[in-house]
Amino acid sequence: MKQVSDHCFAVLNERNRVCDANSGLINRDGGVVIDTQSDLAHARQMIGMFSKVWSAMPRRVVNTHEDADHVWGNQLFEGAEIIAHRSAPERMKHVANPAESRKLLHGVHRPLTRLLLKALHPGVVAVGRQLMEDYSFDGIELALPTTLFDTRYELNLDGIEVRLIYVGPCHQVGDTIIHVPKERVIFAGDVLFRQCTPMGWTGTYEKWFECLDLIIQLDPEVIVPGHGPLCGIDGVIEMREYLEYVRRESKKCFDAGLPSLDAAKRIEFGPYAEWRAPARLYMNVERAYREFRNEAPDAPWDTAGTFDAIYKVARAKGIQVEY
Repeated sequence: MKQVSDHCFAVLNERNRVCDANSGLINRDGGVVIDTQSDLAHARQMIGMFSKVWSAMPRRVVNTHEDADHVWGNQLFEGAEIIAHRSAPERMKHVANPAESRKLLHGVHRPLTRLLLKALHPGVVAVGRQLMEDYSFDGIELALPTTLFDTRYELNLDGIEVRLIYVGPCHQVGDTIIHVPKERVIFAGDVLFRQCTPMGWTGTYEKWFECLDLIIQLDPEVIVPGHGPLCGIDGVIEMREYLEYVRRESKKCFDAGLPSLDAAKRIEFGPYAEWRAPARLYMNVERAYREFRNEAPDAPWDTAGTFDAIYKVARAKGIQVEY
């Protein structure tokens, strides 16, 4: 846990791989927790860290978007007001169904099932085994947001203004950033990844650029990304440059007639090679290809096929398979 301003704190998940999400606390007027971790054990660890500075369990929770790694600790905040974008409850039912993730981990744990899965979907087995190193999805029940908003929502925490700003879809449909102007802090959720390769499930490059530009305009001193260490504006600029680079290189490959998987194998990681999970490059290439083909930004992904493609990119480039 790190204190980032007078009243703002962050719990940072240092492994910085898939599901290793950050959480925040605004410790004022009953407290606001921002995102609740990927499983009950991590959520309880987060509560233990924050309890060193708060006087009681907070009365409010904010979910920056609908993904499981940001909402699966909600149930531990019994009686709290849970705030999120209007799209979040229905989206959570589809993309954060704990039963599906439990089924994956239980299947990967069984030797025969694992062998069959590996033959069909080696990427699914790889991501499942990685998740088993740190997570258990047993006991998780979806606790849905109770207070919904459309574009903006403001809280007054005993004189501290907190602004929830809807910016999606960039990474997911419900993307929301939390701005604390007086303390020059932004909790960015997954519109910002730091020192790990970003990935987006819906939305467009232009929407993501628009969001990153907004964060720069708000001029925060400290930004808590959805994944990765704290940063300032430099982290936003670096991620924007990464996305620009990938889209530019993807266009060259698209014009040359290469499929997106082959393009991802060909495009160099460049200065971003040291980021965690660099083979997630595939998702950003595929997103660019979808735009070049004029496909809908909310077109569904084949999740198993996507994990397999990331696996193939990592193997083709001779690097560790990591998600």
